[in-house]
Amino acid sequence: MNYQEEVKQRFLDSGIVFTDEELASIDFADFSLNRLETEGLNLIVYENNDRYCAKEMVLLPGQTCPEHRHPPRNGEEGKRETFRCRQGKVYLYVEGEAEAAIHSKIPEGQEDFYTVRHEIMLDPGQQYTIEPNIKHWFQAGEEGAVISEFSSPSDDASDIFTNPNIKRVTE
Repeated sequence: MNYQEEVKQRFLDSGIVFTDEELASIDFADFSLNRLETEGLNLIVYENNDRYCAKEMVLLPGQTCPEHRHPPRNGEEGKRETFRCRQGKVYLYVEGEAEAAIHSKIPEGQEDFYTVRHEIMLDPGQQYTIEPNIKHWFQAGEEGAVISEFSSPSDDASDIFTNPNIKRVTE
């Protein structure tokens, strides 16, 4: 099974009902790094308007969404988001007291770009809210993960990544 088929199957196996249009619209975000299987994110956006955003995300085993923050924009505070683990395990890292050892494996050669080490583990049914402009990154456990995100409006082009080589929105 190729990468895109595996991601689609994980969405289907999640128990969440998706339309054919949603499954055809999966965003395979590689952040212009060309190492999607280690640093990437796969998402379906249900709604993103001027008041709120709702999406589902799939991470393959050990796949990592790189460290970033959602800064203020257009006179508004940055995006506030709640992650709810639906399946698998998610290791979420945010600003705060650093752990002596973390469960995740930082992608090789990228250690300088993962600076926050306050670990929050999410199992199915658990959730965590990330306040605006807080650096964060997350990684799926060994079985992968399905995550629902509920947030204020999402503007990917405004996200600031710790790694200066990342482009969330390609030109």
